Amino acid sequence: MSLPFAAPFDLGPFAIAWLAVAFPVAAFIRGYTGFGLGALIVTAGAVVMNPLPLVAVAIFSDLAMTAQIWRSLRRDIDWRMVFILFAGAAPALPLGLWALTALPEDMARAVVAGFVMLMALALVMGWTLRRPAGKGLTLGTGVFSGLVNGAGVGGLPVVVLLSAEGSAPRRFRATLLAYFIFLGLWTLPVLWWSGLITRDTVLITALALPLFLLGNWLGSRRFMATDPKDFRRLVNLLLLVLAALGVVRALW
Repeated sequence: MSLPFAAPFDLGPFAIAWLAVAFPVAAFIRGYTGFGLGALIVTAGAVVMNPLPLVAVAIFSDLAMTAQIWRSLRRDIDWRMVFILFAGAAPALPLGLWALTALPEDMARAVVAGFVMLMALALVMGWTLRRPAGKGLTLGTGVFSGLVNGAGVGGLPVVVLLSAEGSAPRRFRATLLAYFIFLGLWTLPVLWWSGLITRDTVLITALALPLFLLGNWLGSRRFMATDPKDFRRLVNLLLLVLAALGVVRALW
C-alpha cells in the first residue's frame, strides 16, 4: 500500500526553525513523564507540514531515548502488563493504520483529536479503579493503543489505565517506556509497508536526534527530583494540552 501524501520532506526555513524548537521541548516532556513524544511531534508538525511522516521519526527517536535511560528503568517495569498490552496492540495496529489512512486528511485529524480529548476527559473526571486492572481490561487497552498508534498517540490509553490504577510514578513511567519498545519495533515495519518511512525519515531523525537526546536527558533529571503529586498533575495537564491542540488543529 502506498500513500499519495507520504511525500519526502520539503521544509522551508520557518518549518525547520519551528521543528528545531518543538523537538527538544517534546523530548523534555517525554523524558519527564514517559509519554507524549509522538502526540506532541505530530501536533507541532501539523502546523508546518503533513504530520503523518513524523510518526516514524518519533518512534525511531523514542527507541533511542529509551536506550539512553534504560538502566534507570529496568527495576520498575511491570513486565506482565507490558506483554498483555502488546498482545492486544499487535493485531490491532495494522487495522488502525489502514482505517486512518483511508480517511480524508481533515477527518483523520478530527478523529485523532477527538480520541485525545476523550482520554483527557477520562483523567479530568477522575476515573479510577478500585483494584489493579485485570487481564481483560489491560488487553482491551492494548487493542485501543494499537488502533491509534499509527497517528502517534498509542500511549494515551495506557496512560489513562496506569493513572486510573493509581500507579506509582516510577512504575508508571518505566512500564510505559518498556511497552513503547515493543510497540515501536512492531509499528516501524507496518509504517514502512504503508509508505510512511523514506530516506528523508532517516535523515531528519539523524539530524534531530541530538536535540531529542538532550531534551530527554534534561527531562529525566527533572523526574528524579519530582514529588509524585506534582507528577500526576503534570500528566493530567499534558493530556489536556494535547487534546486542546488537536481540536484546534482539526478545526483549523
